[in-house]
Amino acid sequence: MKKTSKRGDRPKRPLLSSWNTFKYPLLFLLPWILGLLIFQIYPIFSSLYLSLTNYNLFDNPDFVGFSNYTRLFNDTRFIKACGITSLFVFVGVPLQLAFALILAILLNRGVPGLNVFRGIYYLPALLGGSVAISILWRQLFGLNGMFNRILASLGVPEAFTGISWVTNPNYAIYTLILLRVWQFGSPMIIFLAGLKQIPAELYESSAIDGAGAWRRFFNITLPMLSPIILFNLIMQIISAFQSFTPAFIVAGASSLGGALDSLLLYTIYLYQLGFQFFRMGIASAMAWIMLVSLGILTFVIVRLSKKFVHYAG
Repeated sequence: MKKTSKRGDRPKRPLLSSWNTFKYPLLFLLPWILGLLIFQIYPIFSSLYLSLTNYNLFDNPDFVGFSNYTRLFNDTRFIKACGITSLFVFVGVPLQLAFALILAILLNRGVPGLNVFRGIYYLPALLGGSVAISILWRQLFGLNGMFNRILASLGVPEAFTGISWVTNPNYAIYTLILLRVWQFGSPMIIFLAGLKQIPAELYESSAIDGAGAWRRFFNITLPMLSPIILFNLIMQIISAFQSFTPAFIVAGASSLGGALDSLLLYTIYLYQLGFQFFRMGIASAMAWIMLVSLGILTFVIVRLSKKFVHYAG
């Protein structure tokens, strides 16, 4: 009588058979794998090594250990760049998300021509970081720009209309924050998609119970949107920390950082160290400080999100 073999007794597939199965998928993935290794993995580890050297693009790297990192934390311009960037991020991003959420709620009420309004409000997200819009922003808030003309027509005193908002060190960073807020299109679309997923029965039940609009917003809309708010918050914080073009164009290439370094964002100072002063070692150290800082900040936000993020089901 022939014994039936158990499932665990089946012979393993030979290595050659596995290679025949995966060789064509790997062949099609090969360009992407090569691009990943050459343009991402290699630069990452190369920058980590360069951050430990005194490299100036012309001479061979000279290993100096962690002296680049200690030198940065004793650099007053580095500290100022961190402060200005923190102001730009932690003021601009909440305002940006607030405007995005308000407009998403308004558009979610069945406005006629909804697709047209979506396109109009999403357009700044496509153009906001471009060179052309940054030049337009500089002209808009310049000494003879449209913003000052509007203020003058409203009867605002000349003390506020006779200044250049983009070059005045007291107000320049706020023009960049306003430009950041203006780019609310991308999070707005994501908020709008999230609002479409909230069951209408929740609002109907709350209305029967006598809940007003504010109570429905705080007890239904915000809890149901909290995962999307968390996603938008993390993505926009990372994007804001990497902002470069608006500050570079508004400040002008001849005076990077603006008047009294009022527009010295983190990326601007990194660019100066690397491509103006040719101190690639310290610039690489700055890049790694940003990477580690963003990683820690994201980890903290995700851990704290357990207290306010509600996942349905």
